[in-house]
Amino acid sequence: MLGARTAGTPAYQVLADGLRAQITSGKLRPGDRLPTEPQLCAQSGLSRSTVREALRLLTSQNLIVTTRGVTGGSFVAEPSPKKLAEALESGLGMLVANGNLQGAHLFEVRQMLDVPAAELAAARRTEAHLADLAEAMFDPTDELDKVLPAIRAFHTTIAAATGNPLLLLICEPLFPSNLRQLTLDAPADYLPRVDAEHREILAAIRAGDGPRAAVATRAHLEYLKDLFGDSPVQL
Repeated sequence: MLGARTAGTPAYQVLADGLRAQITSGKLRPGDRLPTEPQLCAQSGLSRSTVREALRLLTSQNLIVTTRGVTGGSFVAEPSPKKLAEALESGLGMLVANGNLQGAHLFEVRQMLDVPAAELAAARRTEAHLADLAEAMFDPTDELDKVLPAIRAFHTTIAAATGNPLLLLICEPLFPSNLRQLTLDAPADYLPRVDAEHREILAAIRAGDGPRAAVATRAHLEYLKDLFGDSPVQL
C-alpha cells in the first residue's frame, strides 16, 4: 500500500498516492471501506497523525468520505460529476494563476471539443434538449444578467445533448468567468452576431444535420478566437 518513497516526498503523500491508485484502478470500489487508521498504521509503518493527513488529502480530493460512530470509517466516495467538475475547475484555476492563459488557448481547446460535440448533438438530441436550446436563445438588447447565463446554457446543453457525461464534465469548466468584461469590451455587433450564430447552430441540430452543426460551431468559435484571442481569460 505504501509505495516507494521519492526523496522529498512526504510520507502522507506516498500513502495517499497508494490508496488513490487502488481507487482509480477499481481495486477499491465506490462504497468500499478502507482499512481502519490502526490497520493503515500497521500496514504502512506510519504514525497515526501521518495516516490521518493522507486521509484528509483524499477527502479534499473527493475520493473518500469519512463517517463517525460504531459503523463509521473511511469509504470510497461515489463518483459525483459536480465534485469532479469542481476539482477540474480548481486545477484550471491554478493553471491560470501560474501562467498567462489567453483567449486563443481557450478557444482552440473549445474547437477540439465543441465542434464534434455539435455533430453528435445533432444525432442524439432529444426533444427536451431542443426545448432547452430554444430556451437559451436571447435578445441581444437584454441585460447582461439575462444574456450571459443564456450563452453558457446554450453551450452546456449541446454538451449534454451528446449523451456523453465525460464530455459534459470537461466542457463545463471551459467557460470564461470574465465573460461579462469581455462582452463589455467587445464591439457593438458582438451580441447580435453571437445570437445569429447560436440560432444557426440550433437550426442544424434541430434538423439532425451533424456536418452543418459542426461547420456552424467551428465558424462561431473562430469568430470568438479572433475577437478574444489576445485577451487574458479567467476560468
